Amino acid sequence: MRPRTRTVLTAVNGTTGIGLLIAKLTGTTIKRGPDGILIAENYRFRKPPASCFTVGSVIITRRSAEWLLDPRRAKLLRHESRHAAQYAAWGPLFWPAYWLACGWSILLTRSYGVRNHFEKRAGLADGNYPEFEPLRPWIQRLFRRGSSG
Repeated sequence: MRPRTRTVLTAVNGTTGIGLLIAKLTGTTIKRGPDGILIAENYRFRKPPASCFTVGSVIITRRSAEWLLDPRRAKLLRHESRHAAQYAAWGPLFWPAYWLACGWSILLTRSYGVRNHFEKRAGLADGNYPEFEPLRPWIQRLFRRGSSG
């Protein structure tokens, strides 16, 4: 998705507005990033535990905007920008769909990212997620039982 299209869609569907509201309510400073992305820096809350997360076209980070814009973190910025594109496509439905995908992944592997469709599409490695985690033992047993009959 083109950056301008993503920016317009997340503005129209309200998700960027919600990201800006979260940024304002949590006392972050907002800076412009590349391609219509906004970076809300110095987020101070413990949840979520990630170094950054995205709401609409707003990337909210515990660090500075400069930290996220450092070329060494280009993959992480790309990962979060892909989430912004997901917000553009899904709008507010992104939240329940994302949390269902988290639940599915946790059910299967103990990790909310490895089997999460949205994290996989954003690039697991780019987001610093492991690319593989074994299925939980009870799921493995279920598959073994189902294939032996």
